[in-house]
Amino acid sequence: MAAGLKTVILLSFVLAVGFLLIILACALWQNWLPLLVAITFVIAPLPNALFSHCGADDFSGSFEPTGPVDLGRFLTSLIVVTGFAFPIVLAHSGVINTSACVMSIVGGGLVYGTILAYSQAFKQDESDFE
Repeated sequence: MAAGLKTVILLSFVLAVGFLLIILACALWQNWLPLLVAITFVIAPLPNALFSHCGADDFSGSFEPTGPVDLGRFLTSLIVVTGFAFPIVLAHSGVINTSACVMSIVGGGLVYGTILAYSQAFKQDESDFE
């Protein structure tokens, strides 16, 4: 295992800062709509995680992406773009403050980046017997 305790501490700190920014974007301007960004970025990796195992052939040496894998990547990218665009649309329509928009985008980026970094740091190798 290449990732250690320092990696876990760093990732948890960055995740906490991301959620803090999103909650502050809501609490400072008494509008709780930017909290939907946190929900969006938390569920963003789920389609990719669910569909990444579809179509993998255990007997072949190479892995070529199939339809379900591409669908999972497409849904993940759709949710990520929605997470970045939703605060911008809310700020443009005047529902939330521009500062709340920036804070929720930065916080959402930190949350999603932490999820990606955690999944890469603690990724298990496919073949343990080689």
